[in-house]
Amino acid sequence: MPKLLGWSEDPERMFLVLKDLTGARWPPPWRPGDFEAARAALDEVHATPAPPGLPQLADLHDDLNGWEEIAADPEPLLATGLCSRAWLEAALPVLREASAGSPLAGDELLHLDVRSDNLCFVGDRVVLVDWNQACVGNPAVDLAAWLPSLSLEGGPEPWRVMPDSHGLAALLAGFFGSRAGQPPPSTAAPRVRDFQRAQAEVCLAWAGRELSLAPRLLE
Repeated sequence: MPKLLGWSEDPERMFLVLKDLTGARWPPPWRPGDFEAARAALDEVHATPAPPGLPQLADLHDDLNGWEEIAADPEPLLATGLCSRAWLEAALPVLREASAGSPLAGDELLHLDVRSDNLCFVGDRVVLVDWNQACVGNPAVDLAAWLPSLSLEGGPEPWRVMPDSHGLAALLAGFFGSRAGQPPPSTAAPRVRDFQRAQAEVCLAWAGRELSLAPRLLE
């Protein structure tokens, strides 16, 4: 847990001051051994008893499964140019089935937002920050959700780390794909949709390999 250094008592400008990580090293670039160290840190997280009151990841399945939203209105995804209408019509039933069956249930503590801006190295320690998505579920989800952004930063391709995601690749492809074509949210960085599109492209390639889908046709 981070050290609490102080807080604001002004109700108009509330904030906390936590542990100072100014001297930490934030990837990228990823150095040799960083990926293995981060995976070991995730193993420690997953072995830590979850505090009471955290949500169950399985209860959030409908919020994560973007393929149902895409099936109802495919136009935002098609507008990204990630796939053609013909490809989507052919692949959608397989992607929906795989995503619906993806295993989210479990008893382990999850961070659920592992990526380079939430992870740093302090000496020989790996520190994870930004725990607002913490929940309880299948630990494979933490790794699967991290792999697309890691790949974009020069890391291994997801399917080399997780050859069989048991549908998690399809779930993530739908999650990012359903958001990539939407207008930028007012509460997030203006480039968030670009980042989601890039991750969706990685996940579509991953899901395509796993589900033996036809080569993705682009608009």
